[in-house]
Amino acid sequence: MRTRLIASILFMSAAIAGPGKATAQETMTSAGVPVMDEVVVSATKTEEKRKDVPNAMVLIDEMDIEESPASTLGELLANELGIDLRTQGNYGGAAEEIHIRGMKANGSQVFVNGVNINSPSLGSADVGRLPLNNIERIEVIKGSGSLLYGSGAVGGIINIITKRPERDKTDLKFSTGYGSKGAFHLSAEQGMFLLGDIGYYITANYRETDGFRDNSDLDHKDVSLKLVYEKGDALDISLYGDYIERDYGRPGVEPPAGTPGYFINGVPFYNSESASLLDRGGDEDAHLVMEIKSSPLEWLGLRVRGDYAHIENYNYSRYSFDGSGMETWVTNETKGCEGNVELTPFDGGTLLLGTEYKEYDWKNRSVNLDSGGSQVLATAAKIRHDLHTTGSFAEAQYRPSEYFKALAGIRHEDHSEFGTENLPLYGVIINPHENTALKLNHGKHFLAPTPNDLFWPLEDWGWGMGAEGNPDLQPETGWHTDITLEQTFLAGRLFVTGSWFQWDLENRILWADNGFGFWSPTNLRTYEADGFEVGVRFTPLPDWTISLYYTYLDAEEEAEEYDRDVPGTQKRWTTHRATYSPENQFKGTLVYESPFGLTSSLTFRYVSDRLWYRDETTDWVNYKTVVYTLDSYWTTDLKIQQRVGDHWLFTLQGNNLFDKEYDTFFGSFTDMDTGINTVESFPGAGRSGFFSVTYEF
Repeated sequence: MRTRLIASILFMSAAIAGPGKATAQETMTSAGVPVMDEVVVSATKTEEKRKDVPNAMVLIDEMDIEESPASTLGELLANELGIDLRTQGNYGGAAEEIHIRGMKANGSQVFVNGVNINSPSLGSADVGRLPLNNIERIEVIKGSGSLLYGSGAVGGIINIITKRPERDKTDLKFSTGYGSKGAFHLSAEQGMFLLGDIGYYITANYRETDGFRDNSDLDHKDVSLKLVYEKGDALDISLYGDYIERDYGRPGVEPPAGTPGYFINGVPFYNSESASLLDRGGDEDAHLVMEIKSSPLEWLGLRVRGDYAHIENYNYSRYSFDGSGMETWVTNETKGCEGNVELTPFDGGTLLLGTEYKEYDWKNRSVNLDSGGSQVLATAAKIRHDLHTTGSFAEAQYRPSEYFKALAGIRHEDHSEFGTENLPLYGVIINPHENTALKLNHGKHFLAPTPNDLFWPLEDWGWGMGAEGNPDLQPETGWHTDITLEQTFLAGRLFVTGSWFQWDLENRILWADNGFGFWSPTNLRTYEADGFEVGVRFTPLPDWTISLYYTYLDAEEEAEEYDRDVPGTQKRWTTHRATYSPENQFKGTLVYESPFGLTSSLTFRYVSDRLWYRDETTDWVNYKTVVYTLDSYWTTDLKIQQRVGDHWLFTLQGNNLFDKEYDTFFGSFTDMDTGINTVESFPGAGRSGFFSVTYEF
């Protein structure tokens, strides 16, 4: 298998390598508060100062990552302004989805070193798979990103920049730790320049947990390698690869309290903790990307990138009504290439020209299982589809004075399934003072249905329940507008940002239950939201940093209702608050760094209630919508680190310290003893603790 080959290459590279942390490309005050001269590379695909970028953004560096009590990338991003983390409950392998400004998960595109890691078949990225110890910097660019990043970049983009070796420095770090729920973590990283201008940085991780419920365990392994060849501005070549393998239980929703265990031929299928004791999942991901950059002349910059990804997801499902089930393998292979030319014909003017090609190979392989869990080979089925897209874009920037800058661009997207889209973007930045930036950003976005949406084969779960794709889906299109003000005060010790935003989508795609247990994707007429964000980061004393963030979101979606029992019944459209979208989020972080090597970080997060809808119809005139509510919740996390000497670091971490109960999603559960089907929830993670020891060279 190709992924095994890639993994072998990475591990062999680690074996032959000998024993540089990369520095973030930004200017920070001594207190760690952002300033307007921070350098951003993702917003315009060129190196720009923060005050020259028309987007609202979040920038996270290595120090922010080390200080945070977050255990995963999703938890880290969840503490930032305008970002919502959603998981399918508290099991170890639960996907961590990032939602920017209320946009659904496939509207937030995630990149590693500029390469999209969103699952082509799902459209969303599981950021929980990505390790924290190989990340140098994270850039979250909010607003429409379709000009430069194509389909799916509708709420924003998250670009993760991995560590590079540093000249004249050898980095070596080992870490191990143990925590509650059987959590164990072992990691290593090492980087240096090996031969003149050739360097490498490698990371490896292993982690496991028993989880909070039965059948919620996780076994995770990953390794990454970055090779670089640096010759200054004349030539920079990097080759990055990673491999991730995961196996986990899928416990489903939590059944009603007091639900007795259910067995078929002595095999347990569910109990009062978990709706499934047999369902399993697995992931096997590999990525390779090569990037070549050169600035042979002061007015000319060149960039070429090629990438390959292999993403395989495995699901093993058993049905409690008779013990039968299904095994499914979904494999995505993507190949891509991109070329950019940056021209600076005169002072203050920049022109970026680029083209990008992506090819997708989607495979779905499935086989039914009999009542004993054995494969019924006669039912084996395979489906395969190929898609491709081509995008060409142009982006022009002009700053006639220190007080004003304008940006305009357009992308022409050609999709093999849906034809073409033209995607314009406009931006204006006003700088009345060197520490002030008023930004306006307005752009069109485009989101094509995924292969899963279009081609998922008919599944019969029994009792009239099942799922099937919808080849008649239309792509989503819309606009995203925001106005942002950023300001620093008190010699850089206080940073304040505020944004108003509005976005909309036509033909929003949503998998929905038809009210009788059959799931299929459908186009909603509209999906729109407006809101605002306010953030403050303040260093009142040299050892203390306080961050406070608030987001208000008013999101609505339009859906159709009709009597599904009567073919040809007249449809009607209803508008309601968007599914699972919280109206209010409030987050805070307090960091203390003592002169004696002690660092403490306390974070809290509040998320207001979220709604979910299940449509039921009585007749073709009267309509009834059943609304379920996930209650609001808040969590508090703490991390304490003590450095001992030059090499040792001891860390104690606690998450959800007050053991607040909360739920993340809804799902259905059928009690086989009574035959009653109810809607239940996926519980969030309870209190946990973790202790680790790190050696740094």
